[in-house]
Amino acid sequence: MQFSKSTDYALHALIHLAHSERRENIGIKELAATLDVSESYLSKIMSKLRQDGIVRAVPGVNGGYELARPAEQITFLEVIQVIEGRQRLFECSNIDSPQHRLLAEEDAAEPAQDDQNHRECLVKKVMDGAEQHLHQYLREHTIQSVLDAASHGGSFAIHKK
Repeated sequence: MQFSKSTDYALHALIHLAHSERRENIGIKELAATLDVSESYLSKIMSKLRQDGIVRAVPGVNGGYELARPAEQITFLEVIQVIEGRQRLFECSNIDSPQHRLLAEEDAAEPAQDDQNHRECLVKKVMDGAEQHLHQYLREHTIQSVLDAASHGGSFAIHKK
């Protein structure tokens, strides 16, 4: 799994906006120069973030973008879903294969009365669990947590369960 460059730019733009909050807003020209990306490309990214209420556009000659909410309320998961979409990371495409039916029969403690066990993708169960852990981790990290880590030498507290 790989996130797009748009996600990278979106997260970095938000971190820059949060870090520069005392100036209230930053113009697209300055933001694009800071991130070394074209203004038109960054404008499309910022438009998505604006539509989802993550940033707000400030009109006028001295206008630009600013965070619409405090940085501690903007999670990595939220930003990624805005940019990448909210689709599932894995879909089982092999559910009708003979191998899958055989595994489903072995997994069942007793023969199924209906075809429900045959329709459950065992690989998908594992992948869904991984996706849940990933989402939880990304939900726990905010734009502010990156700024906090930067001010404390760049280390994150890793949550182990």
